[in-house]
Amino acid sequence: MPAAGNAKNREDIVEQTKANQAKTDKIWVASYPPDTPGELPPLAHASIGDLIENACARFSDRPAFTCMGKTVTYEEFAAHSAAIGAWLQSRGLQKGDRVAVMMPNVLQNPIAIAAILRAGFIVVNVNPLYTPRELEHQLKDSGAKAIIILENFARTLQDVVAKTDVKHVCVATMGDMMGLKGHVVNLVVRKVKKMVPAWSLPGHTSFKKALSEGAGMTFRKAEVSQEDTAFLQYTGGTTGVSKGAELTHANVLANTAQNDLWMKAAFLKRQKPETLVYVCALPLYHIFALTVNAMTGIDQGAHNVLIPNPRDIPAFAKELAKYEFNIFPGLNTLFNALLNNEDFQKLNFKPLMLTLGGGMAVQRPVAERWHKLTGCPIIEGYGLSETSPVATANRFDKTEFTGTIGLPLPGTDISIRDEDGKEVTTGEVGEICIRGPQVMKGYWNRPDETAKVMTKDGYFRSGDMGFMDEKGYTKIVDRKKDMILVSGFNVYPNEVEEVAAAHPGVVEAAAIGLPDEHSGEVVKLYVVKKDPNLTEEDVKKHCAEGLTNYKRPKYVEFRDELPKTNVGKILRRKLRDG
Repeated sequence: MPAAGNAKNREDIVEQTKANQAKTDKIWVASYPPDTPGELPPLAHASIGDLIENACARFSDRPAFTCMGKTVTYEEFAAHSAAIGAWLQSRGLQKGDRVAVMMPNVLQNPIAIAAILRAGFIVVNVNPLYTPRELEHQLKDSGAKAIIILENFARTLQDVVAKTDVKHVCVATMGDMMGLKGHVVNLVVRKVKKMVPAWSLPGHTSFKKALSEGAGMTFRKAEVSQEDTAFLQYTGGTTGVSKGAELTHANVLANTAQNDLWMKAAFLKRQKPETLVYVCALPLYHIFALTVNAMTGIDQGAHNVLIPNPRDIPAFAKELAKYEFNIFPGLNTLFNALLNNEDFQKLNFKPLMLTLGGGMAVQRPVAERWHKLTGCPIIEGYGLSETSPVATANRFDKTEFTGTIGLPLPGTDISIRDEDGKEVTTGEVGEICIRGPQVMKGYWNRPDETAKVMTKDGYFRSGDMGFMDEKGYTKIVDRKKDMILVSGFNVYPNEVEEVAAAHPGVVEAAAIGLPDEHSGEVVKLYVVKKDPNLTEEDVKKHCAEGLTNYKRPKYVEFRDELPKTNVGKILRRKLRDG
Protein backbone atom coordinates (compact mmCIF):
# COMPACT_ATOMS: atom_id res chain seq x y z
CA MET A 1 0.00 0.00 0.00
CA PRO A 2 1.36 3.48 -0.84
CA ALA A 3 2.65 5.60 2.04
CA ALA A 4 -0.13 8.16 1.53
CA GLY A 5 -2.71 5.41 1.94
CA ASN A 6 -1.03 4.26 5.16
CA ALA A 7 -1.08 7.79 6.52
CA LYS A 8 -4.76 8.20 5.66
CA ASN A 9 -5.51 4.88 7.34
CA ARG A 10 -3.69 5.95 10.49
CA GLU A 11 -5.68 9.22 10.55
CA ASP A 12 -8.94 7.27 10.32
CA ILE A 13 -7.87 4.98 13.17
CA VAL A 14 -6.85 7.94 15.34
CA GLU A 15 -10.15 9.71 14.64
CA GLN A 16 -12.15 6.56 15.42
CA THR A 17 -10.18 5.98 18.65
CA LYS A 18 -10.86 9.57 19.75
CA ALA A 19 -14.57 9.13 19.04
CA ASN A 20 -14.66 5.87 20.99
CA GLN A 21 -12.82 7.45 23.94
CA ALA A 22 -15.20 10.41 23.92
CA LYS A 23 -18.11 8.00 24.16
CA THR A 24 -16.81 6.29 27.31
CA ASP A 25 -18.07 9.33 29.17
CA LYS A 26 -21.80 8.91 28.60
CA ILE A 27 -23.24 12.05 30.14
CA TRP A 28 -26.77 10.62 29.96
CA VAL A 29 -26.09 7.74 32.37
CA ALA A 30 -26.10 10.21 35.30
CA SER A 31 -29.74 10.99 34.38
CA TYR A 32 -30.81 7.32 34.44
CA PRO A 33 -33.37 5.97 36.92
CA PRO A 34 -31.92 4.36 40.10
CA ASP A 35 -30.14 1.01 39.61
CA THR A 36 -30.37 1.18 35.79
CA PRO A 37 -27.08 0.04 34.20
CA GLY A 38 -25.36 2.13 31.55
CA GLU A 39 -24.52 -0.97 29.54
CA LEU A 40 -26.72 -3.88 28.52
CA PRO A 41 -26.03 -7.16 30.37
CA PRO A 42 -25.49 -10.33 28.24
CA LEU A 43 -28.66 -11.41 26.44
CA ALA A 44 -30.69 -14.05 28.27
CA HIS A 45 -31.86 -15.92 25.16
CA ALA A 46 -30.10 -17.53 22.20
CA SER A 47 -32.91 -16.56 19.80
CA ILE A 48 -36.35 -14.94 19.73
CA GLY A 49 -37.77 -18.46 19.47
CA ASP A 50 -36.13 -19.28 22.81
CA LEU A 51 -37.62 -16.12 24.34
CA ILE A 52 -41.10 -17.12 23.13
CA GLU A 53 -40.82 -20.73 24.32
CA ASN A 54 -39.45 -19.67 27.71
CA ALA A 55 -42.31 -17.16 28.20
CA CYS A 56 -44.95 -19.71 27.16
CA ALA A 57 -43.59 -22.22 29.70
CA ARG A 58 -43.40 -19.66 32.54
CA PHE A 59 -46.78 -18.01 31.92
CA SER A 60 -48.70 -20.93 30.40
CA ASP A 61 -52.09 -20.19 31.98
CA ARG A 62 -52.00 -16.41 31.44
CA PRO A 63 -53.81 -14.65 28.57
CA ALA A 64 -51.32 -13.79 25.82
CA PHE A 65 -53.46 -12.12 23.14
CA THR A 66 -57.11 -11.12 22.90
CA CYS A 67 -58.93 -9.99 19.77
CA MET A 68 -62.67 -9.31 19.34
CA GLY A 69 -63.45 -11.10 22.60
CA LYS A 70 -61.43 -14.27 21.91
CA THR A 71 -58.37 -14.93 24.08
CA VAL A 72 -55.37 -17.19 23.45
CA THR A 73 -53.33 -18.24 26.50
CA TYR A 74 -49.55 -18.61 26.42
CA GLU A 75 -49.94 -22.40 26.39
CA GLU A 76 -52.25 -22.16 23.35
CA PHE A 77 -49.94 -19.61 21.74
CA ALA A 78 -47.06 -22.10 22.01
CA ALA A 79 -49.14 -24.95 20.56
CA HIS A 80 -50.61 -22.91 17.68
CA SER A 81 -47.26 -21.40 16.66
CA ALA A 82 -45.60 -24.86 16.76
CA ALA A 83 -48.38 -26.22 14.52
CA ILE A 84 -48.02 -23.45 11.93
CA GLY A 85 -44.23 -23.78 12.18
CA ALA A 86 -44.46 -27.53 11.49
CA TRP A 87 -46.78 -26.91 8.54
CA LEU A 88 -44.30 -24.41 7.05
CA GLN A 89 -41.45 -26.88 7.55
CA SER A 90 -43.50 -29.55 5.76
CA ARG A 91 -43.58 -27.33 2.66
CA GLY A 92 -39.84 -27.91 2.23
CA LEU A 93 -38.74 -24.45 3.34
CA GLN A 94 -35.15 -24.23 4.59
CA LYS A 95 -33.58 -22.23 7.43
CA GLY A 96 -33.29 -18.58 6.40
CA ASP A 97 -36.12 -18.67 3.85
CA ARG A 98 -38.37 -15.61 3.97
CA VAL A 99 -42.06 -15.89 4.88
CA ALA A 100 -44.31 -12.85 4.47
CA VAL A 101 -47.09 -11.95 6.91
CA MET A 102 -49.84 -9.67 5.56
CA MET A 103 -52.47 -9.16 8.26
CA PRO A 104 -53.86 -6.52 10.60
CA ASN A 105 -53.93 -7.11 14.37
CA VAL A 106 -55.79 -10.43 14.47
CA LEU A 107 -54.81 -13.46 16.58
CA GLN A 108 -53.27 -15.23 13.59
CA ASN A 109 -50.68 -12.45 13.23
CA PRO A 110 -48.57 -13.05 16.38
CA ILE A 111 -49.07 -16.81 15.96
CA ALA A 112 -47.65 -16.61 12.42
CA ILE A 113 -44.70 -14.45 13.50
CA ALA A 114 -43.83 -16.83 16.36
CA ALA A 115 -44.19 -19.84 14.06
CA ILE A 116 -41.84 -18.41 11.43
CA LEU A 117 -39.16 -17.46 13.97
CA ARG A 118 -39.36 -20.73 15.93
CA ALA A 119 -39.05 -22.71 12.68
CA GLY A 120 -35.88 -20.86 11.67
CA PHE A 121 -37.31 -18.70 8.89
CA ILE A 122 -37.27 -14.91 8.41
CA VAL A 123 -40.38 -12.77 8.90
CA VAL A 124 -41.20 -10.25 6.17
CA ASN A 125 -43.84 -7.94 7.61
CA VAL A 126 -46.16 -6.54 4.93
CA ASN A 127 -48.61 -3.67 5.29
CA PRO A 128 -52.00 -5.24 4.41
CA LEU A 129 -53.17 -2.01 2.76
CA TYR A 130 -50.40 -2.12 0.16
CA THR A 131 -51.32 -1.73 -3.48
CA PRO A 132 -50.37 -4.55 -5.87
CA ARG A 133 -47.34 -2.54 -7.01
CA GLU A 134 -46.05 -2.10 -3.46
CA LEU A 135 -46.70 -5.74 -2.57
CA GLU A 136 -44.95 -7.00 -5.70
CA HIS A 137 -41.87 -4.92 -4.90
CA GLN A 138 -41.63 -6.20 -1.33
CA LEU A 139 -42.19 -9.87 -2.21
CA LYS A 140 -39.66 -9.70 -5.05
CA ASP A 141 -37.10 -7.72 -3.05
CA SER A 142 -37.28 -10.08 -0.06
CA GLY A 143 -37.44 -13.25 -2.18
CA ALA A 144 -40.30 -14.51 0.01
CA LYS A 145 -41.22 -18.14 -0.71
CA ALA A 146 -44.40 -18.24 1.38
CA ILE A 147 -47.03 -15.83 2.65
CA ILE A 148 -49.65 -15.92 5.40
CA ILE A 149 -52.39 -13.45 4.50
CA LEU A 150 -55.87 -12.42 5.65
CA GLU A 151 -58.52 -13.10 2.98
CA ASN A 152 -59.55 -9.42 2.97
CA PHE A 153 -56.29 -8.69 1.10
CA ALA A 154 -56.02 -11.86 -0.99
CA ARG A 155 -57.18 -10.02 -4.12
CA THR A 156 -54.04 -7.86 -3.97
CA LEU A 157 -51.87 -10.96 -3.80
CA GLN A 158 -53.81 -12.59 -6.63
CA ASP A 159 -52.77 -9.75 -8.94
CA VAL A 160 -49.02 -10.21 -8.39
CA VAL A 161 -48.22 -13.65 -6.96
CA ALA A 162 -47.29 -15.13 -10.34
CA LYS A 163 -44.53 -12.50 -10.73
CA THR A 164 -42.88 -13.46 -7.41
CA ASP A 165 -41.05 -16.45 -5.85
CA VAL A 166 -44.02 -17.19 -3.54
CA LYS A 167 -44.95 -20.88 -3.84
CA HIS A 168 -46.91 -21.43 -0.61
CA VAL A 169 -49.97 -19.35 0.29
CA CYS A 170 -51.86 -19.67 3.59
CA VAL A 171 -55.10 -17.67 3.77
CA ALA A 172 -56.67 -16.72 7.11
CA THR A 173 -60.16 -15.38 7.84
CA MET A 174 -61.27 -12.97 10.57
CA GLY A 175 -63.18 -15.75 12.35
CA ASP A 176 -60.57 -18.55 12.21
CA MET A 177 -59.72 -18.55 15.91
CA MET A 178 -63.20 -17.81 17.27
CA GLY A 179 -64.99 -21.16 17.26
CA LEU A 180 -68.71 -21.03 16.39
CA LYS A 181 -68.70 -17.25 16.70
CA GLY A 182 -66.18 -17.22 13.86
CA HIS A 183 -68.82 -18.29 11.32
CA VAL A 184 -70.93 -15.25 12.21
CA VAL A 185 -67.90 -12.96 12.11
CA ASN A 186 -66.94 -14.23 8.65
CA LEU A 187 -70.50 -13.83 7.38
CA VAL A 188 -70.65 -10.22 8.57
CA VAL A 189 -67.20 -9.38 7.20
CA ARG A 190 -67.91 -10.97 3.80
CA LYS A 191 -71.61 -10.39 3.15
CA VAL A 192 -72.73 -7.48 5.34
CA LYS A 193 -69.67 -5.22 5.44
CA LYS A 194 -68.42 -6.52 2.07
CA MET A 195 -64.80 -6.27 3.22
CA VAL A 196 -63.55 -9.25 1.19
CA PRO A 197 -63.19 -8.62 -2.57
CA ALA A 198 -63.52 -11.75 -4.74
CA TRP A 199 -60.19 -13.58 -5.05
CA SER A 200 -58.66 -16.73 -6.48
CA LEU A 201 -55.36 -18.25 -5.36
CA PRO A 202 -55.23 -21.81 -6.72
CA GLY A 203 -53.42 -24.26 -4.45
CA HIS A 204 -53.66 -22.10 -1.32
CA THR A 205 -54.15 -23.63 2.16
CA SER A 206 -56.56 -22.17 4.72
CA PHE A 207 -55.08 -21.11 8.05
CA LYS A 208 -57.44 -23.49 9.87
CA LYS A 209 -56.29 -26.39 7.71
CA ALA A 210 -52.61 -25.49 8.21
CA LEU A 211 -53.23 -25.33 11.96
CA SER A 212 -54.99 -28.71 11.96
CA GLU A 213 -52.42 -30.43 9.72
CA GLY A 214 -49.49 -28.92 11.59
CA ALA A 215 -50.82 -30.10 14.94
CA GLY A 216 -50.43 -33.68 13.68
CA MET A 217 -46.84 -33.13 12.53
CA THR A 218 -43.57 -33.06 14.41
CA PHE A 219 -42.28 -29.52 14.89
CA ARG A 220 -38.48 -29.36 14.59
CA LYS A 221 -36.95 -26.58 16.64
CA ALA A 222 -34.48 -24.71 14.45
CA GLU A 223 -30.86 -24.15 15.38
CA VAL A 224 -30.75 -20.37 15.25
CA SER A 225 -27.98 -18.06 16.46
CA GLN A 226 -28.30 -14.52 17.73
CA GLU A 227 -26.58 -13.23 14.58
CA ASP A 228 -29.09 -14.88 12.23
CA THR A 229 -31.62 -12.58 10.57
CA ALA A 230 -35.08 -12.58 12.18
CA PHE A 231 -36.98 -9.83 10.33
CA LEU A 232 -36.87 -7.89 7.10
CA GLN A 233 -38.55 -4.74 8.30
CA TYR A 234 -39.30 -2.57 5.31
CA THR A 235 -38.98 1.18 5.67
CA GLY A 236 -42.03 3.24 4.75
CA GLY A 237 -40.63 4.15 1.38
CA THR A 238 -41.48 7.84 1.85
CA THR A 239 -37.97 8.76 0.68
CA GLY A 240 -37.81 6.46 -2.34
CA VAL A 241 -37.87 2.70 -2.92
CA SER A 242 -38.82 0.74 0.18
CA LYS A 243 -35.78 -1.06 1.67
CA GLY A 244 -35.70 -4.03 4.05
CA ALA A 245 -33.89 -3.31 7.31
CA GLU A 246 -32.23 -6.61 8.23
CA LEU A 247 -32.83 -7.14 11.94
CA THR A 248 -31.08 -10.04 13.64
CA HIS A 249 -32.34 -12.06 16.59
CA ALA A 250 -29.73 -10.20 18.68
CA ASN A 251 -31.01 -6.80 17.51
CA VAL A 252 -34.58 -7.50 18.62
CA LEU A 253 -33.59 -9.39 21.79
CA ALA A 254 -31.34 -6.48 22.78
CA ASN A 255 -34.10 -3.92 22.27
CA THR A 256 -36.54 -6.10 24.20
CA ALA A 257 -34.04 -6.31 27.08
CA GLN A 258 -33.43 -2.54 26.90
CA ASN A 259 -37.17 -1.83 27.02
CA ASP A 260 -37.57 -4.18 29.98
CA LEU A 261 -34.74 -2.52 31.93
CA TRP A 262 -36.17 0.91 31.19
CA MET A 263 -39.68 -0.12 32.20
CA LYS A 264 -38.61 -0.93 35.77
CA ALA A 265 -38.70 2.80 36.53
CA ALA A 266 -42.46 2.82 35.89
CA PHE A 267 -42.95 0.63 38.95
CA LEU A 268 -40.79 2.57 41.40
CA LYS A 269 -43.83 4.38 42.83
CA ARG A 270 -46.69 2.10 41.73
CA GLN A 271 -46.82 -1.63 42.18
CA LYS A 272 -46.53 -3.64 38.98
CA PRO A 273 -49.67 -5.74 38.34
CA GLU A 274 -49.15 -9.51 38.20
CA THR A 275 -50.18 -9.45 34.53
CA LEU A 276 -49.60 -6.24 32.60
CA VAL A 277 -52.29 -5.41 30.04
CA TYR A 278 -51.05 -3.71 26.87
CA VAL A 279 -53.25 -1.94 24.33
CA CYS A 280 -52.01 -3.06 20.89
CA ALA A 281 -53.59 -0.48 18.60
CA LEU A 282 -50.56 0.09 16.40
CA PRO A 283 -50.27 -2.64 13.75
CA LEU A 284 -47.88 -5.50 14.45
CA TYR A 285 -46.33 -5.05 11.00
CA HIS A 286 -45.00 -1.74 12.36
CA ILE A 287 -41.73 -2.05 14.27
CA PHE A 288 -43.01 -0.01 17.27
CA ALA A 289 -45.80 -2.47 18.08
CA LEU A 290 -43.76 -5.49 17.00
CA THR A 291 -41.02 -4.93 19.57
CA VAL A 292 -42.73 -2.90 22.30
CA ASN A 293 -46.09 -4.72 22.34
CA ALA A 294 -45.34 -8.21 21.06
CA MET A 295 -41.74 -8.99 21.97
CA THR A 296 -41.42 -7.01 25.20
CA GLY A 297 -44.96 -8.01 26.18
CA ILE A 298 -44.32 -11.71 25.59
CA ASP A 299 -41.07 -11.53 27.57
CA GLN A 300 -43.02 -10.06 30.50
CA GLY A 301 -45.92 -12.51 30.27
CA ALA A 302 -48.18 -9.56 29.45
CA HIS A 303 -51.69 -9.62 27.96
CA ASN A 304 -51.94 -7.80 24.62
CA VAL A 305 -55.37 -6.56 23.55
CA LEU A 306 -55.25 -6.51 19.74
CA ILE A 307 -57.20 -3.77 17.92
CA PRO A 308 -57.68 -4.75 14.24
CA ASN A 309 -58.93 -1.32 13.13
CA PRO A 310 -57.84 1.59 15.38
CA ARG A 311 -59.23 4.07 12.83
CA ASP A 312 -62.74 3.13 13.95
CA ILE A 313 -62.48 5.31 17.05
CA PRO A 314 -66.02 4.63 18.42
CA ALA A 315 -65.49 0.85 18.22
CA PHE A 316 -61.97 1.22 19.64
CA ALA A 317 -63.26 3.15 22.68
CA LYS A 318 -66.00 0.56 23.19
CA GLU A 319 -63.41 -2.26 23.17
CA LEU A 320 -61.15 -0.45 25.65
CA ALA A 321 -64.04 -0.18 28.12
CA LYS A 322 -63.80 -3.98 28.64
CA TYR A 323 -60.26 -3.95 30.05
CA GLU A 324 -58.18 -2.48 32.85
CA PHE A 325 -55.26 -1.55 30.63
CA ASN A 326 -51.86 -0.55 32.01
CA ILE A 327 -49.63 0.27 29.04
CA PHE A 328 -50.71 2.19 25.95
CA PRO A 329 -48.20 2.71 23.10
CA GLY A 330 -49.44 5.05 20.37
CA LEU A 331 -48.89 7.93 17.97
CA ASN A 332 -49.76 11.60 18.37
CA THR A 333 -52.55 11.32 15.76
CA LEU A 334 -54.12 8.35 17.57
CA PHE A 335 -54.04 10.08 20.96
CA ASN A 336 -55.53 13.20 19.40
CA ALA A 337 -58.39 11.26 17.75
CA LEU A 338 -59.23 9.43 21.00
CA LEU A 339 -59.26 12.65 23.01
CA ASN A 340 -62.02 13.95 20.74
CA ASN A 341 -64.25 10.90 21.39
CA GLU A 342 -66.87 11.22 24.16
CA ASP A 343 -66.92 7.50 25.02
CA PHE A 344 -63.15 7.46 25.40
CA GLN A 345 -63.37 10.41 27.78
CA LYS A 346 -65.58 8.32 30.11
CA LEU A 347 -63.18 5.36 30.47
CA ASN A 348 -61.51 4.30 33.72
CA PHE A 349 -57.89 5.43 33.49
CA LYS A 350 -56.85 4.53 37.05
CA PRO A 351 -55.02 1.33 35.95
CA LEU A 352 -53.11 3.21 33.21
CA MET A 353 -49.44 3.36 34.24
CA LEU A 354 -47.62 4.15 31.00
CA THR A 355 -48.55 5.99 27.82
CA LEU A 356 -45.76 5.66 25.28
CA GLY A 357 -45.55 8.08 22.36
CA GLY A 358 -43.43 7.32 19.30
CA GLY A 359 -43.45 7.07 15.52
CA MET A 360 -43.76 10.85 15.11
CA ALA A 361 -43.37 13.94 17.29
CA VAL A 362 -45.85 14.18 20.16
CA GLN A 363 -47.29 17.69 20.24
CA ARG A 364 -47.41 19.44 23.60
CA PRO A 365 -51.10 20.48 23.31
CA VAL A 366 -52.06 16.83 22.74
CA ALA A 367 -49.82 15.64 25.57
CA GLU A 368 -51.29 18.18 27.98
CA ARG A 369 -54.88 17.24 27.13
CA TRP A 370 -54.04 13.52 27.48
CA HIS A 371 -52.44 14.07 30.88
CA LYS A 372 -55.39 16.12 32.08
CA LEU A 373 -57.91 13.45 31.01
CA THR A 374 -56.04 10.27 32.00
CA GLY A 375 -53.78 11.49 34.80
CA CYS A 376 -50.94 9.77 32.92
CA PRO A 377 -48.27 11.71 31.01
CA ILE A 378 -47.23 10.70 27.49
CA ILE A 379 -43.66 9.42 27.72
CA GLU A 380 -42.01 10.11 24.39
CA GLY A 381 -39.38 7.86 22.88
CA TYR A 382 -37.60 7.67 19.57
CA GLY A 383 -36.44 5.06 17.13
CA LEU A 384 -36.59 3.73 13.60
CA SER A 385 -37.09 0.44 11.77
CA GLU A 386 -33.30 0.36 11.49
CA THR A 387 -32.90 0.44 15.29
CA SER A 388 -35.40 -2.31 16.17
CA PRO A 389 -36.79 0.42 17.00
CA VAL A 390 -36.19 2.13 20.36
CA ALA A 391 -32.98 4.17 20.62
CA THR A 392 -33.97 6.77 23.23
CA ALA A 393 -36.81 7.30 25.67
CA ASN A 394 -37.75 9.56 28.52
CA ARG A 395 -37.69 8.00 31.96
CA PHE A 396 -40.83 5.99 32.62
CA ASP A 397 -41.18 7.56 36.06
CA LYS A 398 -41.54 11.05 34.55
CA THR A 399 -44.63 12.88 35.78
CA GLU A 400 -44.86 15.39 32.95
CA PHE A 401 -44.30 15.74 29.22
CA THR A 402 -40.74 16.86 28.45
CA GLY A 403 -40.89 17.68 24.73
CA THR A 404 -37.66 15.70 24.24
CA ILE A 405 -37.06 12.16 23.00
CA GLY A 406 -35.31 11.34 26.26
CA LEU A 407 -32.07 9.52 27.00
CA PRO A 408 -30.21 6.81 25.07
CA LEU A 409 -31.26 3.38 26.36
CA PRO A 410 -28.67 1.21 28.18
CA GLY A 411 -25.91 0.16 25.80
CA THR A 412 -26.83 2.85 23.24
CA ASP A 413 -24.65 5.74 22.11
CA ILE A 414 -26.04 8.91 20.55
CA SER A 415 -23.70 11.21 18.66
CA ILE A 416 -24.88 14.53 17.20
CA ARG A 417 -22.82 15.19 14.07
CA ASP A 418 -22.39 17.89 11.44
CA GLU A 419 -22.44 17.35 7.67
CA ASP A 420 -18.75 16.37 7.72
CA GLY A 421 -19.48 13.63 10.26
CA LYS A 422 -17.82 15.44 13.18
CA GLU A 423 -19.46 15.58 16.58
CA VAL A 424 -20.92 19.00 17.44
CA THR A 425 -20.83 20.64 20.85
CA THR A 426 -23.57 20.11 23.45
CA GLY A 427 -26.67 22.12 22.55
CA GLU A 428 -25.75 22.47 18.88
CA VAL A 429 -28.05 21.06 16.18
CA GLY A 430 -26.77 18.23 14.01
CA GLU A 431 -27.78 14.82 12.66
CA ILE A 432 -28.72 12.25 15.30
CA CYS A 433 -26.46 9.20 14.87
CA ILE A 434 -27.07 5.96 16.78
CA ARG A 435 -24.82 3.07 17.79
CA GLY A 436 -25.92 0.10 19.85
CA PRO A 437 -26.84 -3.60 19.85
CA GLN A 438 -30.27 -2.79 18.38
CA VAL A 439 -28.87 -1.21 15.19
CA MET A 440 -29.63 -3.27 12.07
CA LYS A 441 -27.21 -5.51 10.23
CA GLY A 442 -27.85 -3.42 7.08
CA TYR A 443 -30.39 -3.11 4.28
CA TRP A 444 -31.29 -6.44 2.66
CA ASN A 445 -29.18 -6.94 -0.49
CA ARG A 446 -28.42 -3.18 -0.61
CA PRO A 447 -24.78 -2.64 0.43
CA ASP A 448 -24.85 0.69 -1.45
CA GLU A 449 -27.75 2.00 0.66
CA THR A 450 -26.22 0.55 3.84
CA ALA A 451 -22.97 2.38 3.17
CA LYS A 452 -24.85 5.69 2.89
CA VAL A 453 -26.31 5.43 6.39
CA MET A 454 -23.55 3.71 8.40
CA THR A 455 -20.45 5.61 9.56
CA LYS A 456 -16.97 4.05 9.75
CA ASP A 457 -17.22 3.87 13.53
CA GLY A 458 -20.53 2.01 13.48
CA TYR A 459 -23.15 4.73 13.87
CA PHE A 460 -26.44 4.74 11.96
CA ARG A 461 -27.20 8.14 10.45
CA SER A 462 -30.88 8.70 11.25
CA GLY A 463 -31.55 11.65 8.95
CA ASP A 464 -33.18 13.41 11.92
CA MET A 465 -31.86 16.75 13.16
CA GLY A 466 -31.59 17.43 16.87
CA PHE A 467 -29.42 18.48 19.78
CA MET A 468 -28.45 17.01 23.14
CA ASP A 469 -28.48 19.02 26.37
CA GLU A 470 -25.97 18.78 29.22
CA LYS A 471 -28.04 16.09 30.97
CA GLY A 472 -28.09 13.82 27.93
CA TYR A 473 -31.65 14.52 26.79
CA THR A 474 -32.08 14.87 23.02
CA LYS A 475 -34.56 17.15 21.28
CA ILE A 476 -35.52 16.54 17.65
CA VAL A 477 -35.98 19.64 15.57
CA ASP A 478 -36.93 17.84 12.34
CA ARG A 479 -36.09 15.60 9.43
CA LYS A 480 -33.32 16.92 7.23
CA LYS A 481 -35.50 16.64 4.16
CA ASP A 482 -38.45 18.45 5.73
CA MET A 483 -36.48 21.48 6.82
CA ILE A 484 -37.72 24.79 5.31
CA LEU A 485 -35.14 27.43 4.43
CA VAL A 486 -36.50 30.99 4.65
CA SER A 487 -34.01 33.74 3.79
CA GLY A 488 -31.16 31.58 5.07
CA PHE A 489 -32.93 30.70 8.32
CA ASN A 490 -33.90 27.10 9.15
CA VAL A 491 -37.59 26.58 9.89
CA TYR A 492 -38.56 23.22 11.38
CA PRO A 493 -42.12 22.12 10.48
CA ASN A 494 -42.63 20.38 13.84
CA GLU A 495 -42.34 23.71 15.62
CA VAL A 496 -44.85 25.45 13.34
CA GLU A 497 -47.28 22.52 13.60
CA GLU A 498 -47.07 22.40 17.39
CA VAL A 499 -47.88 26.10 17.68
CA ALA A 500 -50.80 25.78 15.26
CA ALA A 501 -52.15 22.69 17.06
CA ALA A 502 -52.38 24.70 20.29
CA HIS A 503 -55.24 26.76 18.79
CA PRO A 504 -58.53 25.39 20.20
CA GLY A 505 -60.13 25.51 16.75
CA VAL A 506 -57.49 23.27 15.15
CA VAL A 507 -57.62 19.45 15.05
CA GLU A 508 -54.22 19.00 13.42
CA ALA A 509 -51.83 20.79 11.10
CA ALA A 510 -48.92 20.14 8.74
CA ALA A 511 -46.31 22.60 7.50
CA ILE A 512 -44.27 22.47 4.29
CA GLY A 513 -42.00 24.83 2.38
CA LEU A 514 -43.07 26.43 -0.90
CA PRO A 515 -40.62 28.00 -3.37
CA ASP A 516 -40.53 31.80 -3.17
CA GLU A 517 -38.59 34.18 -5.42
CA HIS A 518 -37.83 36.57 -2.57
CA SER A 519 -36.91 34.33 0.36
CA GLY A 520 -36.11 31.00 -1.28
CA GLU A 521 -39.00 29.31 0.54
CA VAL A 522 -42.02 30.32 2.59
CA VAL A 523 -44.12 28.31 5.03
CA LYS A 524 -47.46 26.89 3.98
CA LEU A 525 -49.72 25.40 6.65
CA TYR A 526 -52.44 22.81 6.03
CA VAL A 527 -55.10 22.78 8.74
CA VAL A 528 -57.96 20.46 9.70
CA LYS A 529 -60.62 22.52 11.49
CA LYS A 530 -62.27 21.70 14.78
CA ASP A 531 -64.17 25.00 14.73
CA PRO A 532 -66.04 25.39 11.40
CA ASN A 533 -65.85 29.18 11.76
CA LEU A 534 -62.04 29.23 11.92
CA THR A 535 -60.52 31.54 9.28
CA GLU A 536 -57.11 31.85 7.67
CA GLU A 537 -56.66 35.14 9.50
CA ASP A 538 -57.40 33.47 12.87
CA VAL A 539 -54.68 30.88 12.25
CA LYS A 540 -52.12 33.45 11.11
CA LYS A 541 -52.82 35.69 14.09
CA HIS A 542 -52.44 32.76 16.49
CA CYS A 543 -49.16 31.67 14.88
CA ALA A 544 -47.83 35.23 15.02
CA GLU A 545 -48.12 35.05 18.82
CA GLY A 546 -45.81 32.03 19.06
CA LEU A 547 -43.49 32.25 16.07
CA THR A 548 -40.97 34.79 14.91
CA ASN A 549 -41.69 36.44 11.55
CA TYR A 550 -39.82 34.12 9.16
CA LYS A 551 -41.41 31.02 10.76
CA ARG A 552 -44.98 32.22 10.37
CA PRO A 553 -47.12 30.59 7.66
CA LYS A 554 -47.57 32.82 4.61
CA TYR A 555 -50.33 30.57 3.28
CA VAL A 556 -53.01 28.59 5.14
CA GLU A 557 -55.13 25.96 3.42
CA PHE A 558 -57.97 24.10 5.11
CA ARG A 559 -58.44 20.39 4.45
CA ASP A 560 -60.99 17.84 5.64
CA GLU A 561 -58.11 15.49 6.43
CA LEU A 562 -54.35 15.24 6.02
CA PRO A 563 -52.63 12.45 4.07
CA LYS A 564 -51.15 9.85 6.43
CA THR A 565 -49.34 6.55 6.38
CA ASN A 566 -51.31 3.53 7.57
CA VAL A 567 -49.86 3.95 11.05
CA GLY A 568 -50.89 7.61 11.25
CA LYS A 569 -47.79 9.62 10.33
CA ILE A 570 -48.64 12.77 8.40
CA LEU A 571 -47.14 12.62 4.90
CA ARG A 572 -45.70 16.07 4.26
CA ARG A 573 -44.23 14.70 1.03
CA LYS A 574 -47.74 14.16 -0.38
CA LEU A 575 -48.67 17.73 0.53
CA ARG A 576 -45.54 19.00 -1.22
CA ASP A 577 -46.16 16.83 -4.29
CA GLY A 578 -49.86 17.65 -4.39
